[in-house]
Amino acid sequence: MPIIKSAIKRVTTNEKASARNSSQLSSMRTAVKKFESAKTAGAENVEDLYKAAVKAVDQAKSKGLIKANKAARDKSRLAARLAK
Repeated sequence: MPIIKSAIKRVTTNEKASARNSSQLSSMRTAVKKFESAKTAGAENVEDLYKAAVKAVDQAKSKGLIKANKAARDKSRLAARLAK
């Protein structure tokens, strides 16, 4: 544990950011998995789930959680899966 006051504050700030980032990343993965399972099951709300998954991927990219190339690749895979 750090002794310097600014270092102590940095530790707590980093913990908050880490929790926020992991939550955002988890919600992105959940949205993608929901779309995948709905598409496999042949559900009616596949379009809405696709839009939610793409939005989640875009938000993760804009916050710097995933790189631009991964976001593009994921969105491309989702679109291909939707078209099938």
